[in-house]
Amino acid sequence: MLAIDEKWMRRALEIAERGRGHVEPNPLVGCVLERDGQVVGEGWHEKFGQAHAEINALKQAKDRALGATCFVTLEPCCHHGKTPPCTETLVKAGVARVVAALEDPYPEVAGRSAAKLRESGIPVDFGLCADEARRQNAPYLKLVATGKPYIHAKWAMTLDGKIASRTGDSKWISSEASRRKVHELRGRMDAILVGIGTALADDPLLTARPPGARVAARVVLDTLARLPVTSKLAQTAAQAPTVVAVSVKAASDQTQVLADAGCQIWQVSEEFGRLDIDAVLKEMGKRRWTNILVEGGSEVLGSFLDAGAIDEVHVFLAARLLGGALARTPIAGHGLERIADSCRFVDWDSEQIEEDIYLRAWR
Repeated sequence: MLAIDEKWMRRALEIAERGRGHVEPNPLVGCVLERDGQVVGEGWHEKFGQAHAEINALKQAKDRALGATCFVTLEPCCHHGKTPPCTETLVKAGVARVVAALEDPYPEVAGRSAAKLRESGIPVDFGLCADEARRQNAPYLKLVATGKPYIHAKWAMTLDGKIASRTGDSKWISSEASRRKVHELRGRMDAILVGIGTALADDPLLTARPPGARVAARVVLDTLARLPVTSKLAQTAAQAPTVVAVSVKAASDQTQVLADAGCQIWQVSEEFGRLDIDAVLKEMGKRRWTNILVEGGSEVLGSFLDAGAIDEVHVFLAARLLGGALARTPIAGHGLERIADSCRFVDWDSEQIEEDIYLRAWR
């Protein structure tokens, strides 16, 4: 592959981002058609159930696609799903070569598309900008590989690592601009999850304001079904789904009251007196939920860390000191015994938002 090829693949990755929040559980995909050093067509997967990136690029290129190289961030599909196979359309258009960042692990595609294209005389190369493509589609890749969603953990804390004072006061540690960023994040999630402690203490709404690309389900981990039917989460179940995850110990009359209010009740197994996080994730995976935002509190975040389930963190660091041995820290739970065993992140980024620092890190 030529050095110039990287330019076209990076453009494909750039436009693929435009589908974030709109295409899940499908992957983000961007496509650039290049011929004689010029872009003759480009497109991205814009919305779940609609045309794939390659088809949109071919529509733009029209007859200029003949002899072009197709740069695509994920292996084209070769099966009939909600849309026809992209491989057939690429062959009919006379594309001369396909360069894909990643092989698609989806069982009905996984290498088969490349084989079909090669059988039709079209060379296929993999691996260009593969690390970037893998990061971009980490939620999709995890869902396909494990049947479980990708977990985003979020919290705001002071410089000394406190998320609330010793009295429980936490409003507001972060700035208004940081809170707007959280609402943007919520707007591309399949679900926002908290524990019953947060639900009782804050009576949150857990919606994106203004609305984003997706309407996230609100999930409460509530072993004994203590969520009040008068809570905002229960009262707005008709506007945004509210899921209450309970154990077999929950009183049937209380779960029925919540169900009558429009809440979905999930009965999941317990582990060490708490709801089994892995069981909750499997329930989400069955529904093809891809991105989950865990907003806390510290016990819930600790449960996810103990389960090894955190994939990405979003931390809003405020230039404040709070102090107090009894003040709350972001992650409780059982924890790890040795620094060597700690949950490590391989990449991270930072951004200043007014007086706060927004830290984002990936496994």
